[in-house]
Amino acid sequence: MDVLLDIWQRMTTPHAALTPLIAWLTVAGAALIVLFPPAWRLARHAITIVHEGGHGVVAVFCGRRLGGIRLHSDTSGLTVSRGRPTGAGMVFTLLAGYPAAGFLGLGAAWLLSRGYDVGLLWALLAALALLLVQIRNWFGLWSVAVTAAVVFGVSWFGSAEVHGVFALLVTAFLLFGALRTSLELQQSRARRAGSSSDADQLARLTHIPGIIWVGVFLTVQLICVALSARLLFGQG
Repeated sequence: MDVLLDIWQRMTTPHAALTPLIAWLTVAGAALIVLFPPAWRLARHAITIVHEGGHGVVAVFCGRRLGGIRLHSDTSGLTVSRGRPTGAGMVFTLLAGYPAAGFLGLGAAWLLSRGYDVGLLWALLAALALLLVQIRNWFGLWSVAVTAAVVFGVSWFGSAEVHGVFALLVTAFLLFGALRTSLELQQSRARRAGSSSDADQLARLTHIPGIIWVGVFLTVQLICVALSARLLFGQG
C-alpha cells in the first residue's frame, strides 16, 4: 500500500519545467534520433508499438473484436481485428495507425505543460501493460517488455530532472517519428504498386486515392506538432 501511495504521489505532483536551454537541447536530441539512421532503426520500434496500439484501440471502440497484435524485427507490425470488412469501423481502424503517435505526443505535451512528467511516464507504462496482453509473437513481447522496462527504470530510479528530460524526449520523439513514418510510407508506396499499406487499403475501401490519405496523415501529424509546440513553448 505504501508503494502504491508513493507512486500516486509521484504521478500527481507537478514538477517545475525544464530550463529553456535544456528543453530545446532535448527536442534537438529527439530530432537527431529520428534523423540519424542507426538510431532511427532501433527507436522506430517504439513508433510501431504506438501505431499498432492505435489500430487496436480504435478497432475496439468501433465495435470490432481485437484478435491480437504482432510486432516484427523489421519494424513492421500487424493488428488483427474481426468484424465487417467494409464500413466506417474498418475505415477508422485503418485510419488510426499513422496519426496515433502524433496524438499520443500531443497528449504527452499537454501533461508536460502542466508539470506531470512522472504521471506521463506511468501512464505510458499502464498503456504498455494493456498492450502486452494483446501481443501474439515473441519479438513483439520482447519489444514491448524492453520498452516498458526502460520507462519504468527512468520513472522509478531517475531524478526529477531526468524525469523531465526523458518525458520531453519521448514526447518530441513521438511527434517527429510520426512525421517520418508517413514520409517513409509515401516513399514505399512510390516504389511498390499495389501496396497493402494502410493508405492503399483505405483507398480501396473509400475510392479516395492513397496519396490523399498520406496527406491526411501528415496534416494531422503537423497539427499535433504545432499544438504541442504551443503547449510546451508558447507560454514562454
